[in-house]
This record gives sequence, C-alpha cells and structure tokens, in this order.
Amino acid sequence: MTTNNADTLRPRLDAWVDAHFDEQVAFLQRLVGIPTDTPPGDTAPHAEAVARELEGWGWTVERHAVPDDEMKAYGMQSITNLIVRRAYAPGGPVIALNAHGDVVPPGEGWTHDPYGGEVVDGRLYGRASAVSKSDFTTYLHAVRALEASGAPLKGGVELHFTYDEEFGGLKGPGWLLEHGLSKPDYVVCASFSHAVVTAHNGCLQFEVTVHGKATHGSAPKTGHDALQAASRILAEIYRQAAALDEVHSAIDGITNPTMIVGRIDGGTNTNVVPGKVVLKMDRRLIPEEDPVQVEAQVRAFIAAAVEGLPGITVDVRRLLLARPLRPLPGHEKLVASLQRQAQAVFGEAIPALGTPLYADARLYAEHGIPTVMYGAGPRTVLESRAKQADEHVLLSDLKGATRVMAGLLADFLAA
Repeated sequence: MTTNNADTLRPRLDAWVDAHFDEQVAFLQRLVGIPTDTPPGDTAPHAEAVARELEGWGWTVERHAVPDDEMKAYGMQSITNLIVRRAYAPGGPVIALNAHGDVVPPGEGWTHDPYGGEVVDGRLYGRASAVSKSDFTTYLHAVRALEASGAPLKGGVELHFTYDEEFGGLKGPGWLLEHGLSKPDYVVCASFSHAVVTAHNGCLQFEVTVHGKATHGSAPKTGHDALQAASRILAEIYRQAAALDEVHSAIDGITNPTMIVGRIDGGTNTNVVPGKVVLKMDRRLIPEEDPVQVEAQVRAFIAAAVEGLPGITVDVRRLLLARPLRPLPGHEKLVASLQRQAQAVFGEAIPALGTPLYADARLYAEHGIPTVMYGAGPRTVLESRAKQADEHVLLSDLKGATRVMAGLLADFLAA
C-alpha cells in the first residue's frame, strides 16, 4: 500500500464521483426497483440486470448460476452470482469488494414505495437501499473513479455481487470460494455505517422437535404431552440465555452472546393433547466462543430438560452455522486506509469495531483472507431502518462512502 498516491489523486477521484453522482443515484434506483425478496428468493433477474448494465460500460461480467437442484434443497428459487474482474499491471494485490442483492421482504408500515427508490429530503428510500444495493454502486463507482484518474495501476479489483446473505451466504461467497472461483488478497464487504467493522458475531440456529403422543383432551393421561415437555425446554433456554449476560466480548461494539426462541409450532386442536411441538431457536456467538463447544452445550441442556419424562423424545437439527468474523493479519492495512480516507472525506475519525450481527464477511475470513466491512450508511444500522419499513440511505453518505472507497483502492493499487 502506498499512502501518498491517494492524497495526490484525491481531487481527481472526488471530482469524478461528484460529476457522476446523479448517474450513481439513478443506478441505485434501478437496483431497488427490481425485487429480490427472500423468500421467495428469485434473485437471478436482478443479477442479470446488473450484468447487462455493466456490459453496457464495456466490462466483462462472469455469471455463476447455482444449479437448480442445489436451489431447491436450499429453499431459494434462483441465484446467479456475479464476478467482475478488473486486472491492472502485475505486482499489486487483488482486492475483492462484495455486496449482496438479496433482501428480506418489505413488511408493513411503509410510507414510501419499497421498490420506488424515491428521493425525499436527501434520502433515497426503498428495500435494500441501505443494505446493500447501495454498495453495488459505492464499489462500482469507486472503481470507475480510480480507473478514470489516469494513474498507473498495479494488481486488480474483483467485484463479487452475491445473492444469499439472508440465507447465510453459503450459495453466495461461500459457493464462489468453495468452487475456487476467487482467491483475493484482501476483501471489503458491504456494511451499513461509518465505522470500519473488523469482527462480527456468529450464529447457530436449531430446530427442536419434541415428540409425545396425542390423545383426546378429556383423557390427557392416556397420551404424552409434547407441549408440556417443550415448556421445560423453553424455561431452560431462557434460564441459559439470562446467564449469557455475564459473558462479555473484549471487542468494542460486541457485548455478550444471546439466545432466543423465534418460532413455535405444534398441536392439532384445542381439545387434543399435543403430540408434537417444534421450536426454532437462535444462539448468537461472540468471536471468542467456539461454535462446536456451544452446539454441544445447547444439545446437552435440551436433553437434560426433558430427561425422565415418559413417552417424550427430542430431535435437535442444526439449521445454520455462521462462524464469527475474527480479525486476520493484514486487516489492519485495510483499517488504516479506510480510517485515513474517511477522515479526509467526512472530516472526522471513524472507529474500528465489531457488530453483533453476522454477515458474509466471515466466509472470506474462513478462507484466510483479511476482511473488513465498510460501505454507505449512517452511524448505526437502526438509523437506516434496514430490514424495517422506510429503509433509506442518505445521499451524502452514499457519495462520501464512494469517495472513501476510491481512496482505499488508490492506496492499494496506484502504482
């Protein structure tokens, strides 16, 4: 990384971003206007629209479609992941920039069209306007600004646009990496705040199925009540969850592990003793925790909660394992550049910290690649209303993040 090149190039980079910002906003409006709600998870049309737009710029776009049989087993309808490779002179690093296009459905309570991309009072509204269709444009226009600067460049940029972050990323970045389609030197993943995110929580999700024996409500003792057994499991889950408040992470921005039950299904009718109850639970892990050890603990306390209950059996099926993101050697170079560029653009220091969410960034780190998260957004994800009604991105943040990313790329790639 050369720290002086971006300073020299900054007027040219900023001028290009400013001159093309209306074009960037219009591009984001088009991206927001193509639904990618997951479920149902039919995201290939959005990828195709992005690919055609970039091919209109004269860029080569690789389309990597996940096979249909994998899609059906996964629970989505279609995924086409995109890779755009911008290769420069040899001798420099390859930096991958990843943003995801899949989103949760809009839900209720919107005062703006969730697919309208309306701009009101300096804010662009729409589902994924903040997380993370905005960073499709942040990263693309940062690359374009760098290439338009006229500076000699070494290394390369890869743009990874993927489509299953809401399902855990295994058919997005995970799929690209497992198939050997990319091995960059550094990665920056989409984010949602001014801070540089260097770590995030992991997540284990389980489906807990309690089996008993259904019987008529007038003779409950002739059956085995699965709901009564499930209530013991629920009580133990929440007892264990309360104890997690005393477990603390040493990473700024991350507090403690959490555990919840997000869904309960069971029973057949009001007058029937339930023969089967299903709980779906979520256990968040701080970066210091070992997922294997945590899973063993969860399985053990669930089994202990119903031990000795006649006629009751329990099946525990893991639905998701998302490992925490931990800082790797080399990430500090990304952090230093982003903090320096953000200071120049926004006129304030930005922190490097962790987040209690989990994201695709961990998948790159699992392959040994130094990875951080940075993109357009406010101070917190809550301010942007991401995954809530009236999600939006401030246009000033969008422009600022694009300038910051252009500076980062100049730091690493300007020869």
